[in-house]
Amino acid sequence: MTTDSIKEALKQVKYPGFSRDIVSFGLVRSAVFAEGTAKVALAITTSDPKVPLQLKADIEQCLRAQPGVKDVIIELAVSAAKAPAAPGQSNIGGGTAPAGLKHSVAIASGKGGVGKSTFAVNLACALAQLLEQRGRPGRVGLMDCDIYGPSVPLMMGLQGRPEIDGEALVPLERFGVKVMSMGFLVDDNTPVIWRGPMIMKTIQQFVQNVKWGELDVLLIDLPPGTGDAQLSLVQTLPLDGAILVTTPQAAATNVARKGGLMFQKVNVPLLGVAENMSWFEDANGNRQLLFGEGGGATIAELLGTELLGQVPLFSEIRAGGDTGHPVVVNSPDSRPAEVFREIAGGLLKKLKV
Repeated sequence: MTTDSIKEALKQVKYPGFSRDIVSFGLVRSAVFAEGTAKVALAITTSDPKVPLQLKADIEQCLRAQPGVKDVIIELAVSAAKAPAAPGQSNIGGGTAPAGLKHSVAIASGKGGVGKSTFAVNLACALAQLLEQRGRPGRVGLMDCDIYGPSVPLMMGLQGRPEIDGEALVPLERFGVKVMSMGFLVDDNTPVIWRGPMIMKTIQQFVQNVKWGELDVLLIDLPPGTGDAQLSLVQTLPLDGAILVTTPQAAATNVARKGGLMFQKVNVPLLGVAENMSWFEDANGNRQLLFGEGGGATIAELLGTELLGQVPLFSEIRAGGDTGHPVVVNSPDSRPAEVFREIAGGLLKKLKV
């Protein structure tokens, strides 16, 4: 048994509640094997008292099963965090925020097809409009972390490749929003077929090797679920919080709740729930509840957060995404645009911008 084999064995130990192991999660600070004793040091941040106990038990069980290991010593440094990570520190790993970035917010959903990217694009444009009114143009960024199916370039009407300044990529910009997406880096006919480590590396590059400049808010459009992209982001960038996007029906809200619980486990505050496709207005102005009613408010209450707003189902929203002219920009006086600006204004208040 060697020190390297001890580290390799620790890859079998998963962080409680997740599929990622503690080594790739960056939690193992040191691992040493000498004279039959395996000594491991970890540092984690959690407010759940069960997590350290579970980790210790799993590590000990794993290492004692290795040949030649007679004794196991585990040093576990625990920082209990109930609030966002301190500036410059991520919630689990050791990531740091880019210079000039004040606030970062994840836009997430448990289920696909709820309009999360459409929501992220319009929220970014609404934030840019509000900040420009305050004399702070160009202070919003949008990072598209949907590696497999990036749709932000289409919705923002952006094409082409980012320029390179030194060793950093320069984000493309439109409607006062700086944008970076995998869609700028691969051909439209080339599918991205990557495993977890490559996704993690790409997200790290988007955070650390993009010339974002001075930003008041960076929105991160995450893919659905609670997989590699979500965990990589939490490990790489200190988040001020997350917004969950859902539609009203139970099929979406039940999965959104799992996404919210994931962020709570890794000490990322939930800033609120946004309900999309809340209703449709017919020709007579009557509301048709096509996807049910009250799901967003219910899930917000269950997660101990608030309902940020309800976005109605309007064809203008879909059309804006297809043509690269978000409804907030193309139809600024419409009811959907008003809702997005209300949510954006509430977010700026929460972030104290």
